[in-house]
Amino acid sequence: MKLLLKWLLSAMALLAVANLYSGVQVQSFESALLAALVLGFFNTVLRPLLVVLTFPVTVLSLGLFLFVINALMFWSAAGVLDGFAVESFGAALIGSMIYTAIGMVINLALERLFSK
Repeated sequence: MKLLLKWLLSAMALLAVANLYSGVQVQSFESALLAALVLGFFNTVLRPLLVVLTFPVTVLSLGLFLFVINALMFWSAAGVLDGFAVESFGAALIGSMIYTAIGMVINLALERLFSK
């Protein structure tokens, strides 16, 4: 139940990002659902590999390179899907930051909801 709710809320977060920032476009709720699924997959499979491979750069940048990795995941998901578009890498960076902030609030709310 928690996973399904997180998926739905993540799709709503993508719609919120598209409404808050013009560099990210989502055509419909169905597109947002698919984009949330692909982003979750990329963050589960590809992101850890990229973090390990770029560890020296991440250390030298004091962790700031992780923002670049998040933006790459966001931009890659937009490149794979039709109903989800990101204008540029800069837009992916800003969009991923907004999406991450909303995702943190969602995770906090879900932890409080399902902790009982």
